[in-house]
Amino acid sequence: MHLLKSLRQSNRDIRILWTSVFLRMAGYGLTNQVLTLYLESLGISEPNIGIFMTLTLIGDTVISYFLTWYADQIGRRRVMMLGTLMMYGSGMVFAFSSHFVVLLLAAIFGVISPSGDETGPFKSVEEASIAHLTPENHRPEIYAFYGLFATAGAALGSLLCGLLVDYMNLQLDYDLERCYRIIFLVYAFFAFLKFSLMLFLTPKCEIYFDAEREEELTEEAALLGETIPELETAPEDYFGLSERTRHLLPRLLAIFMLDSLGYGFMPSAWVVYYLKKTFLTTATGLGILFFITNSVDSISALPSAYLSKALGPVKAILFTQAPSGAFFLVIAFFNNFKLVAFFLILYYTTSTMDVVPRQVLLTSIMPREEITKVMGIVNIGKTFARCIGPIFTGKLAAGNNLRFGFVINGGCVLLADLILATNFLHIDAEIRQKESRDQDIT
Repeated sequence: MHLLKSLRQSNRDIRILWTSVFLRMAGYGLTNQVLTLYLESLGISEPNIGIFMTLTLIGDTVISYFLTWYADQIGRRRVMMLGTLMMYGSGMVFAFSSHFVVLLLAAIFGVISPSGDETGPFKSVEEASIAHLTPENHRPEIYAFYGLFATAGAALGSLLCGLLVDYMNLQLDYDLERCYRIIFLVYAFFAFLKFSLMLFLTPKCEIYFDAEREEELTEEAALLGETIPELETAPEDYFGLSERTRHLLPRLLAIFMLDSLGYGFMPSAWVVYYLKKTFLTTATGLGILFFITNSVDSISALPSAYLSKALGPVKAILFTQAPSGAFFLVIAFFNNFKLVAFFLILYYTTSTMDVVPRQVLLTSIMPREEITKVMGIVNIGKTFARCIGPIFTGKLAAGNNLRFGFVINGGCVLLADLILATNFLHIDAEIRQKESRDQDIT
């Protein structure tokens, strides 16, 4: 692994994308702390909050589908700028409106994350752009820094939110609803900064097709002793996907969706709600806790690149995700805040260590010209799977049974790992062989 070499070689576009994800996740970290509590302060019931989150995710799925599917035709930079404007608009609506339907429409057609995690078209397009800008031997490190900046942003947003809410509420004597509205204004400001940043991306982020690239892929195929389906110039498929993609993607997608199905039952916003209601945790206490969890989450992105290269991406996913699911599941059985906080920290230490291996897995085995569509399908599928849980989570919360969300979440993760292990371990050898080729970032 060569983190410093990859960092030095990273070009302007890669660094802009790192800063972009930092600002975006800082915004999500802000709103994740207050979204559920803000809706409750407006008199919205817990079951309706669950419905709100489900409909938000459904809307996000539909919009993300169109923007990511046609991103290469529209232009990746344009899609990222459009998504940022949507993010800004939703923040402004949440800051000034109290009407359930208006807020729901803003959440559906704008960009509000009900989970504190990635939402909207950003992630798919950014991941595809990074794959486009980075050779295989540098991708684990470049994606690791991408994950590092993402979770560092979320950590900063969580801490900033907790401190701001308690300062405005306790020192300035603002009521909580007003505090939450101001948080959404800060979210909109982050979106404005992000939009300004997108203006400096270069055309190198866009996909291109030329004879030189085709020759490069042909040489790679000869070196590996295999055929590469992406060289098929006209795949006979309605979706325009090659045979290799049609063979691998559905099976991988089912596994990733099962994992996300469990996550939808207990996203971060409901974890915040559970801690607030069960242990009466203060806003500052929640902010500090999630700053710690996101900080360890951030640091864990770097060793995940090492694990991906040392073990192969599939083994790395299994090595990190299975303990993560177990840590989250056992939280349901503790009534002591310190123990819950301890296992939450363990969970966040390992929960996203599978992200870099998954990015490496998908961008390494799928045709280069289809990566935007592939990443879009995966992220949309994962978002769609998350739509199911919040309806039931709202009912669990209303019946004082929210702790069972931890059990469902952890159980789905462990089952997904079992299926992945029995179907895809053999792919690691192919990917590690590709990564053995020493190339520089241009």
